[in-house]
Formats: sequence, structure tokens, C-alpha cells
Amino acid sequence: MPINLVSLSFPATLDRETFGERIGREVKGVHPGKLNEEEFQMVESALYEHDMLLFRNVDLTPEQQYRLVKAFDPTSESYGHGNFNVDGTKKSILHSYITSIPRAPQVQLIGHGLVRDHEGIPEITLKHGRHADFHKTRVRIEDEEKGTTRFFRWHMDAALYDLSPPRVTTLYGIKVPKGPMQTVRYDDGTGDELKVTLGTTAFASGKVMFDILPKELKSLAVRARAKYAPHPFEWMRGARAVSTGLGLESDGQETPLDELSAWEEERVKAYPFLWKNPVTGMLYLQVHPCAIREIHIDPLPEGANREGALYPDGAHITDLEEVRNLVYKMLRPGIAPSLVYPHPWEEKDLILFNNRGFIHSVVGVFTKDQIRIFHQCNLAASDEPIGPNEDDVNRWA
Repeated sequence: MPINLVSLSFPATLDRETFGERIGREVKGVHPGKLNEEEFQMVESALYEHDMLLFRNVDLTPEQQYRLVKAFDPTSESYGHGNFNVDGTKKSILHSYITSIPRAPQVQLIGHGLVRDHEGIPEITLKHGRHADFHKTRVRIEDEEKGTTRFFRWHMDAALYDLSPPRVTTLYGIKVPKGPMQTVRYDDGTGDELKVTLGTTAFASGKVMFDILPKELKSLAVRARAKYAPHPFEWMRGARAVSTGLGLESDGQETPLDELSAWEEERVKAYPFLWKNPVTGMLYLQVHPCAIREIHIDPLPEGANREGALYPDGAHITDLEEVRNLVYKMLRPGIAPSLVYPHPWEEKDLILFNNRGFIHSVVGVFTKDQIRIFHQCNLAASDEPIGPNEDDVNRWA
């Protein structure tokens, strides 16, 4: 029996025409932890067609969540950042926010507040990603107490060193505290704001980001490659983010390369700015704005129109401020309030999304007594993302 796909209920703030009617579906009629081979194939096709799937009111064990993710890439095994005990890797900025489930170490416990006797963990205090801990500036405390907040850090799930970016990510909401709506403030001079539910996860589509670029930036995107820092989450640990959470300030606070954990140049990752959906062939602008360190740009193909083209002869950009400014210019339109989907979590929601097609961010601030418990799972992929082919370059450059 075919699975039942239902359009998601998007907030009134979302521009459905631009965001795309194809994005997002709720799946009914099957249990994501008990899929037979035929059902999984239908779920897999639906995921790449719609980029995000939602299962409501699901009882899901960590083992089932791991098996679901692994089914998308059967030869993958390790957690997406490669270290089952990344919570103990003190040099990484990630260690404060994630803890491995002992019996299923590919699944990470995330959330907020004091949690006892959870999946073999006797006691732990979870820490929600809060902008005041990561941004260079912050909203006033009195405004935060009234429900004003920011996006924490826009990202894709990927180690971006040695390991390939996961194909998919799952987020499973176990304990979801209730509270009044909060207001995300961009604080970048635009006046942009977005009303969100408490503790939402915000999603932005890489396909939309590419689709809305002007011609000259599409031409750049199809020719550009991002080179990431070695051990990027160690490298950025002293840096602070811009007010939108879409990248870092360029004030020299990155960890010097010779002070990072041992690294090898051949394990440093460099990826095209555009990644191709393996089923639909659609192109997605997919760049980690905090981890990028250099940009390589190919010259325009022979015969291409050079009028108005950026870097027509190609370029290698190593100035970090220039790198970040260019990436920000390309990504910022795609996180406009009308193009962000802030998911209104309910307990036992499972979201499965195309990690090679979305960037996302945690949002909001919780009180001391509000407990939030989530399980996250993604696996370092057995392959690398597919970039643009020659036809794509000739079309867009």
C-alpha cells in the first residue's frame, strides 16, 4: 500500500510560492522504525522529492532511529562528526551541546535542562544553543526575558574534515516544553523579525537559496568551491557569530592552524557551492557559513557572456573577511523571514530531512525549569556530494 503524503501546515509568514509547494510532507500510514523494504523505498523517494518528512506521534527507540538513518546509506556507520564521544572532545565547540546515547552512540542526546535516568544516562544537564553564548553581540537581557531571541548558528550537519557530509539527519522530539511565542530578531539593520514557537528548529532551503540568486551570483555559484578549515569546530571556537547566526565576525579570533589537533592537508574538505539532488537533479546552494576558509572560483567557460560576470577569469579568495562577505551576500536572502520554516515541535515528532539540501538552526531561549529532550542522528556518508556537471556550468555561467 502506498504511503500517504500530506502537505505540511506552514505558518502564514512563509511565502509558499517562493519556498516551493514541493518542499515538506507529513507521512502517514507507516511507522518510521518498522519500515519494510518497499515502504522504505517509498520514504526514500519522498525524502529526495520533498527534502523534509514529518512523522507525528511516533514512539521511536534510539536503535530504530539509527537503523532508519543507516538505511539511506547502508555502508555508513559512524556519527556524522566521527567521534561517538564528541561530547568529550573539549576543543570542539560542539561538545557542550551533544551527548552520545550509550547503547546507540550514533544517536545524540540534545536539549535543555536537568535530565535523569534517560537511555542509560544517570544524570546530565543539557545545554540549549543560545545566541548570547556564541554571537559577538546579543539582545538586551530585558528583551530576551520578554521573548526576543535570535537564530543560534545556521549550519548543515557535517564534520567538514576527513568525513563526508551525512545524506540525511533525523530529529526526534521526546520532551517539548510549552511557552509563549518568541520573536527572532535579525539585528542586521533590515528590521527583519520572525515569530516562532518556543524552541523551534528553523530550516532554510538550499534550492530556494540558489533559485533566488541574481544571474551574476548564479554564475559564481556554479563555478565556486568552498575550502573548509581543518577541524573547523576547533578552529572557530574563539570566534563569534554575526547577529543573524549566518557566519562569523572577521576579527582574528580563530584558532591558529598550528594550535589545532593534528591534521593533514589531504583530509581537509573542499566542496562545490552547489550540490545536486541525486533523484531530482535539482541544484542546492549548500555552504557552511561558519566553517568556510577559502573560495576557489573557476573561470567562465569559453564562449560565456562576460558582461556583468563576477570573477570571469576565476579567483582564489583567501582573505577571510572577503570570503565571509561573499558567502553572506549569497545566503542571506534565503533566510528572509518569508523563506524560513520554523517547525512547531510537538512531542513524538520525528523530522527527517535532506542534510545536503537544507541548512538549519536552533532558536530561542528556555527558562531554567523548562526541560527539552531530543534525539538527533546522522551518519558520515560513504560518498561525497554531487556537484554541478558541465551542462549545469554552461547553463548557469
